[in-house]
Amino acid sequence: MYKLIKPIFFKFNPESIHYNVTDTLKLMQKVWGFPRLMQYIYNLEHPSLKKTVFGLDFKNPVGLGAGFDKNGEFIEEFANFGFGFIEVGTVTPLPQPGNDKPRMFRLKADDALINRMGFNNKGVEVLARKLKTVKRDGLIIGGNIGKNKNTPNQYAVSDYVKCFDVLFDVVDYFVVNVSSPNTPGLRDLQEKEPLMNILNTLQKRNLKNNISRPILLKIAPDLTNSQLDDIVEMVQETKIAGVIATNTTITREGLYSSESEINEVGGLSGKPLTKRSTEVIRYLSQKSNHSFPIIGVGGIHSAKDAQEKLDAGASLIQIYTGFVYEGPGLVKRILKVLVK
Repeated sequence: MYKLIKPIFFKFNPESIHYNVTDTLKLMQKVWGFPRLMQYIYNLEHPSLKKTVFGLDFKNPVGLGAGFDKNGEFIEEFANFGFGFIEVGTVTPLPQPGNDKPRMFRLKADDALINRMGFNNKGVEVLARKLKTVKRDGLIIGGNIGKNKNTPNQYAVSDYVKCFDVLFDVVDYFVVNVSSPNTPGLRDLQEKEPLMNILNTLQKRNLKNNISRPILLKIAPDLTNSQLDDIVEMVQETKIAGVIATNTTITREGLYSSESEINEVGGLSGKPLTKRSTEVIRYLSQKSNHSFPIIGVGGIHSAKDAQEKLDAGASLIQIYTGFVYEGPGLVKRILKVLVK
């Protein structure tokens, strides 16, 4: 079915068609029987798929990555496609429009996307109000948090704290995003000193509550082995729950698309990232002696790609660009192989 309609979708601007499709799903969600039909077609439940990771019980290990639903507006709609967890955001304390359009581009020859969205979102207060109304039915929801574009890096920690405090009661885990290439200077926060400050501050805030939330760190695929060694050390020192590997890449090596397409500024995702993200997962897993969980994301377009991430050391996986190119049936195809 998706193979038939994908060529139509791909005739339109990627950001525009995304909102057209999600708005249509929102309308269809209200049609009697439609949600149950989607669940019948796309869901797969099996005892062997259940996993407990950083203290949370996942009905299956396949999640929807951050960026697809920045404001938590379509969680129930996406849950119909069989995801075990959904990550919302990246969200910032104050609403912001993001970068100028156009800001998302398809590289069809590479099964890839380039985006420079720039943390466009309605702000953390709006997201929190929305999450209070969501029917979860066992679905795990993560909150991906970032800083506003206009917040200087020396004050970035206050933005992460604000998001953490507002979302604490409405998400199951947190993701600290310091690895997007689309907010000027954000990746500088991956350096050891500022990152330790952010993680330690959040952990102290976390431990003040009777109930704590798992905190994960999302990292870029462009880090050197030395930088990855620092990541392992920081995770172990701060005792955060784990790592998400990886975000989009700024490299453009080995692509088949035209020079004009490749030269668009932004983060590259999709199949060109498959190998590198798996390498990062394997390195972190082995270097840390498997001492913390890793969520694997980056270039998962098939059940084989998913299995490779898990074999490399990932406890859970997320899809994003693969969902765009392969359609919602990708989730069930992955789960079928994992059951076998």
